Amino acid sequence: MNPARSLAEATYRPFWLEDPGRPAALPALVGEEQADLLVVGGGYSGLWTALIAKEREPERDVVLVEGEEIGWAASGRNGGFCDASLTHGLPNGLTRWPKELHRLEELGARNLDAIGDAVKRYGIDCDFERSGEITVATAPYQVAELRSFAEEAGALGFDGGEWLERDAVRAEVDSPTFLGGLSHRDSCAMLHPAKLAWGLKRACLELGVRIYEHTPATALARDGAGMAATTPYGRVRARRVALGTNVFPNLVRRVRPYVVPVYDHALMTEPLSAEQLASIGWSNRQGLSDSANRFHYFRITADHRILWGGYDALYHFGGKVRAEYEHAAASQLKLAGQFFETFPQLEGLRFSHAWGGAIDTCSRFAAFFGTAHRDRVAYAAGYTGLGVGASRFGAEVMLDLLAGERTERTELEMVRSKPIPFPPEPLAWAGIALTTWSLARADEREGRRNLWLRAMDRVGLGFDS
Repeated sequence: MNPARSLAEATYRPFWLEDPGRPAALPALVGEEQADLLVVGGGYSGLWTALIAKEREPERDVVLVEGEEIGWAASGRNGGFCDASLTHGLPNGLTRWPKELHRLEELGARNLDAIGDAVKRYGIDCDFERSGEITVATAPYQVAELRSFAEEAGALGFDGGEWLERDAVRAEVDSPTFLGGLSHRDSCAMLHPAKLAWGLKRACLELGVRIYEHTPATALARDGAGMAATTPYGRVRARRVALGTNVFPNLVRRVRPYVVPVYDHALMTEPLSAEQLASIGWSNRQGLSDSANRFHYFRITADHRILWGGYDALYHFGGKVRAEYEHAAASQLKLAGQFFETFPQLEGLRFSHAWGGAIDTCSRFAAFFGTAHRDRVAYAAGYTGLGVGASRFGAEVMLDLLAGERTERTELEMVRSKPIPFPPEPLAWAGIALTTWSLARADEREGRRNLWLRAMDRVGLGFDS
């Protein structure tokens, strides 16, 4: 099939957000509110923060404001991979925090368990499946790299995954491009991302959190012993503030250089027929990704569609977050062609949805944390595409920091350190463009990194995807 023809009837909106169970938006804030804790942002970071704050102290007065609707941004348009890793994968963690990585892996496993427990406790219907993930090799050099990594990780006492030879991985999910794979059976869950956000919204409301949608916080200033956030029709005065705005401009201006918006794109197929499902297998419903620098991620949904995303990561000059960047025809056409190269047996399948969204990218590829205004304000940002699970951990860190507590989380070097900030324009655009080109070249040259990538590795900017 011509890839363009497969996109001819696609709706250019996130599939997840069109679910008929989408709740109505709550009214905007009008006038003045007061609270013990103000949470800014209605994605996973803000929702988990509000929920856990009430779980820790049921009497705490919590207000959450969201500029659009709950789950509207990254939390409602991601792939639905809820990973245990807090460090954007074991290789990144080994590079940056080798001395505390065992602890980080343990905390990440506990965090994923806690997400599953919350989904069950609050009755959140979000198709949560602890189905695991397979990283597949699609080139011979990737076979050697993945096997070597699994062996090295095992020697260091980490779970590097179970190696699957070509026939074994194709018995799980059948594609002629798969040459082998690393299977992680319990460290990743698949879910419906928007339903998780909506379920967290309901749980927060049930615990007494006051939520205002279509209420962007436009400014933040000290207000006596607390803080005051300005909104279009009012303001919120609070003793403490947690910022879960991620890719959007942080209300603490000095945080902004640490994050740039990089646009990712995804496609969703129409539901597969019984014959089409039989042709690919996938009965264990794992999430999959390939191991190239410019990688794809893909998973099967509860209603037997395939989500297919990734490859291009687009940065636009000036680092703005804009609606027009969410549709990139060239990237979506490229993705469609690559889909049918991976699954030629699905020739004739069409895509029902195509969309994009901004990822809050930082230079260390894992979240960073901090406080401002004499510890009255806490923030977490920079999840770089792996925030579905890690955002709950970030919420706990923010609450620990606001409480002034020394905990197993706040003592981590990962929590106490910051990534290298991005330079101003035009240097940011030039550097990201050169990096993107270099990563594509590395994929073409059997993973060999050029002088630019090796230099970035040495200064701690080691992008590998």
